[in-house]
Amino acid sequence: MTDRECGRTVLVVEDDKDIRDTIAEILQDGDYHPFVAANGEAALAALRMADPKPCVILLDVMMPVMDGKTFRIEQRSDPALNDIPVVVLSAHADATSAAAEMKAEGFLRKPVDLDKLLDTIEKWCVAD
Repeated sequence: MTDRECGRTVLVVEDDKDIRDTIAEILQDGDYHPFVAANGEAALAALRMADPKPCVILLDVMMPVMDGKTFRIEQRSDPALNDIPVVVLSAHADATSAAAEMKAEGFLRKPVDLDKLLDTIEKWCVAD
């Protein structure tokens, strides 16, 4: 997606409120338009109503209600959502393999390095 299509919108799916709010604030400060969800189920509901759809999804792996892996299965099976790239966020040692298993386009280790976060987001939310 390009900036025209997604309006520099980013979905942050993270169950830890402090992390979720901090990432959203950093993105806002970088002229992005974040929206947030506390779990995969809430994220799917938000995505289905989003206009525009986000350029990229930042996705935690371990969450209550619906975890990142289940979210990714559901997202990939929905033709309206399956082309939105996903970057996995995780502090776990097996996060790289989890990201590969989920066919994610990227991976960021928590705690997230702010420069890496913004560089990663910029890959999908490019300005024209």
